[in-house]
Amino acid sequence: MYRILVWKVLLGILPPHQETHPVVMVYRREQYKDVHHALEVIRFVNDSSPKIDVFLYMYQLETGKLSRSQMYTLQPQDELFLTIAAAMEEMVDDDVDCYWLIKNFVHHLDTKFRDSQQQLQKGFEHYLNIEDSRLVTHLKACSALDKLPYHLWFRKCFAGCLPPSSLQRVWDKLVSGSCKILVFVAVEILLTFKMKVMALNKADTINDFLEKIPEDNTDPIINKAIDLWHKHCGIPAHSV
Repeated sequence: MYRILVWKVLLGILPPHQETHPVVMVYRREQYKDVHHALEVIRFVNDSSPKIDVFLYMYQLETGKLSRSQMYTLQPQDELFLTIAAAMEEMVDDDVDCYWLIKNFVHHLDTKFRDSQQQLQKGFEHYLNIEDSRLVTHLKACSALDKLPYHLWFRKCFAGCLPPSSLQRVWDKLVSGSCKILVFVAVEILLTFKMKVMALNKADTINDFLEKIPEDNTDPIINKAIDLWHKHCGIPAHSV
């Protein structure tokens, strides 16, 4: 019920003081309308433009990175933004809230966790080996351990991999300041689908399966991942 409000406060969209929230949101909405209108004036967007594309153009305009042509090649950072935006759009109904949450969440990831991917990958290997060394041995034998979808897991933070109901619980931890939850979600995915992964013997097929895991079993995966997080890291507040 309060998730969106808490995210807005933790990501700096709203100040901690509740009495100022209405005034600040008026300002946020006006800024949103101004940027959106500017894109309409220069004919970058119209009523039929996909919403996540509009959000990307708004972000690029605000950060001084908007191309003069819409035919430019998407950069990795643009693709990350669009992936996060597509996931956030499924969680948030209000367009203004959605844009500000995407914008500030992407900034949060860039400033706090940008250089963490290698460390997260090592952590994944370490904890998976503790939980199931045979699985690690199998992945190494298939030359798959270095080819797992780490970018999807640790850069895109499972956007496009988990359904919204599960993803928002993972992002709760990220917004709160801990990226280590990503490691344990990845570990638990491997443990949950161990039989399937053990039956595959090619790196590409293992990677393809893990990129598109069945979505009907993800809530228990997140529950177990949080349990693993507590088991190995203790008090969550100290698990950054």
